Amino acid sequence: MELQFEKKADYTIAYVQGRVDTTNYNEFEKKMSEKIGESDDSVIINCKDMNFISSSGLRVFLMTQKKLMGAKRKLHLCNMQPAIKEIFDISGFSQIFSIYDTEEEALKS
Repeated sequence: MELQFEKKADYTIAYVQGRVDTTNYNEFEKKMSEKIGESDDSVIINCKDMNFISSSGLRVFLMTQKKLMGAKRKLHLCNMQPAIKEIFDISGFSQIFSIYDTEEEALKS
């Protein structure tokens, strides 16, 4: 798993590459928490290059959303591969998160 960040408008965009699973969810959570603490931006997680997410990874997404909501900030997800979107659908997480087809759509919300 690789994680890179970029600032666009009022958002910090997190670009996730590879797998988010039991072997690296702690690293993912730590990096996301650190980045959230550095600014007052809302966050977009761009999932274009994420090819797998486990229940541990889903938990980090949920915790990130709760932290941002507590600070009255938004979390948007975008560019999900069909297999990742299916995991979110099956788990019911598609009803919890704001999911957009493109980064541009997420930036406009």
